[in-house]
Amino acid sequence: MGSPKDQRTPSLAVIGAGVRGLGYARRAAAQGARIVAVAEPRSNARADFAAEFRIAPEQVFADAADLLAADRVADAVVISSPDACHAEQALLAARHGYAMLLEKPMAVSEEDCTRIVEAVEQAGVVFAVGHVLRYTPYTRVLKELVDSGRIGTVVSIEHLEPVGWWHQAHSYVRGNWRRADESGPMLLTKSCHDLDWLMYIMDEIPSRVSSFGSLSHFTPANKPSAATDTCVTCPVERSCAFSAKRTYLACLGDPVREYWPLSMVTRDFTEAGVLTALEDSPYGRCVYSCDNDVVDHQVVALEFPSGATAAFTMTAFTQLVHRRTRIFGTRGCLEGDGDTVLLHDFVTDRTEEHRTSDLHIGASAADGHGGGDDALVEAFLAAVASGDSSPLISDARTSLAGHRVVWAAERARHSGTVVSLAASTSAPGPLPA
Repeated sequence: MGSPKDQRTPSLAVIGAGVRGLGYARRAAAQGARIVAVAEPRSNARADFAAEFRIAPEQVFADAADLLAADRVADAVVISSPDACHAEQALLAARHGYAMLLEKPMAVSEEDCTRIVEAVEQAGVVFAVGHVLRYTPYTRVLKELVDSGRIGTVVSIEHLEPVGWWHQAHSYVRGNWRRADESGPMLLTKSCHDLDWLMYIMDEIPSRVSSFGSLSHFTPANKPSAATDTCVTCPVERSCAFSAKRTYLACLGDPVREYWPLSMVTRDFTEAGVLTALEDSPYGRCVYSCDNDVVDHQVVALEFPSGATAAFTMTAFTQLVHRRTRIFGTRGCLEGDGDTVLLHDFVTDRTEEHRTSDLHIGASAADGHGGGDDALVEAFLAAVASGDSSPLISDARTSLAGHRVVWAAERARHSGTVVSLAASTSAPGPLPA
């Protein structure tokens, strides 16, 4: 087939037809890309995806290895499969010369991430990791204010990721990312976004890292004495903050929430369908009777080579809202909530407001990452169409550096020490149990 430069619109193959893969595909199609192939092991999801994008039967695969073993069927591939599958699929895609949009995290080990970067560089292909927070209108405004020198030299940052109580229960207690041995630690699967974002804002890679955190609440020790193992049979379900019945029935009638999280539970968007699904679905389990082991709260302290510091907090026990950030400089300070940035100027002692929601109307914390998904897809398609990676905000080495901060933080958390990034990346062995 011709190179992307020969095509008016890039063609994409999608590996993984779940929520993220379908979201990327719809955004790409809306921007003019042609979705020409899919690999998805679940037959219903595979069939629905192929029908929606009118994919030829011979380009519909149950196994990603079969798609990637064939001659190139598209200009680019979107890899949005389970985290543990990323490494081998990305390596095969690079070997076949595919431009690649790889969902975060890149892979579940430092060694595999390094292998991906080396393969991408050797192949010379366009490559992006799904660090969508870099691409939001909010980030653009905040970054421009910091880089303009309006607050002087940045000295310290406070950054909060409010996961949301029901999101934690859905994804990290009952769901696919509940166990570190099946996907990775929560700092990798959820918060590699945030550590990458802090590096972007600072234009520096941290030099030292420490971290504390644990699984405190979602354990059998906190299970009410009268509770059963499933919400549909539980006599105390109505008074439980983490009721699966309340969470998923509340999604009915809301197209955004039916798409996510409800589509993870059932395709029958009726009250009876939801309740039937919860009877034997992992998403109907009592949050105190699951096999989860990832943390429900964690803090990470970062020191940068410039001497600036950052404190990152991830916690389950919040509403599902945008990240919150405070940036302290020598001439002023910024406070942002994902929508509005407040800048206080020390010289004039005045505060000014910069609203960013008007740049992406309707963006919410749970819908498109505040416009970041759309903007990342737009930048990726532009890079594929031109063969020039300049529309992309970060490259493979930058993504690898952010992932290495995650593993340094996890080593610090397990060992109770302050970890040097140089030391933490020299021997990328397994984390302690």
